[in-house]
Amino acid sequence: MYRWSTDEVEPHNRFDYWREVRAKGLFGVTAELARERRADFRGELTLRRIAGAGLVELRASPYKVERGRADIANAPGDSICIYQQLGDGGWFEGMPGGDFAIANGRFATSHTDLPYRTTPLGANGFHLRILKIPVSAVAAPTEPVRSLAPRTFANDALMPLVQSCFTDLIAAGDADEPTRTAPLVQALTQLALIERGLIKPASRRAQSALRIGRLSLARHLIARHLYDPSLSPGMIADLLGVSIRHMHMLFEMAEKSFSQTVTEERLRASSRLLMEAPERMIADIAFACGFESLATFYRVFNAAYGMAPGDFRSRAAAPH
Repeated sequence: MYRWSTDEVEPHNRFDYWREVRAKGLFGVTAELARERRADFRGELTLRRIAGAGLVELRASPYKVERGRADIANAPGDSICIYQQLGDGGWFEGMPGGDFAIANGRFATSHTDLPYRTTPLGANGFHLRILKIPVSAVAAPTEPVRSLAPRTFANDALMPLVQSCFTDLIAAGDADEPTRTAPLVQALTQLALIERGLIKPASRRAQSALRIGRLSLARHLIARHLYDPSLSPGMIADLLGVSIRHMHMLFEMAEKSFSQTVTEERLRASSRLLMEAPERMIADIAFACGFESLATFYRVFNAAYGMAPGDFRSRAAAPH
């Protein structure tokens, strides 16, 4: 991972360095900010290579960004971009499809080599993530892909799948494990192409991406409802909008079944509470994590960790 912050530069040079080296050299854009505001400028970014794609996270004080014809000629990217807007959101303008705003948590897609202008909506400035996938790695006709002007993600049915896969990609951390990250990058690419109408949802590639996205979302839904004793395959299937059979089929492509996933998550949550909340009774922790009985909790915990919950807590609390 590459990390950089304006803290590494003298205050009076921060925006100039950001504009010339980071904005122009790294992103291929023109950055502008009134001279009297440059002394207060702050910016930071991280860049990771993941499964052949680039993942950028950027935070910066407010300024204006433009990627014009000259910028594109000087720094062509030839990639699909999937943007996740964070913070106060952003405003895009200057594209053939018209101007639009992106709210916090929402997504947009585009090809890198089409003109645009953007500014943050709030006083906190920019905060966004950008996944850049080279067109050469995209299994779709190149000319339509290269015509993707920036546009917000409008398909509300696909949005939770994109959000979930993006979250999993971020959670992968610095370790690029291709068996984990490559399917996520491929799924995000295909979901973006489905949303833009470049591949049909019934196609083999699209169906694969939808399965990966639904499995990712199912796991997040399990984590969200972990403490509900009524958590069941039927509940998660309803939340996903699929049949119970389809939901079980999603987990057939995974390393663990639905029930194994639920048990593993509950064990992880209970072991964390045993260490972080020594004052809580073990029975309270067991029921709070969704175990149906104390006997079940002790049996499952001992099988997983080779010791009783109380011994686990004592060992964790002992000085090393």
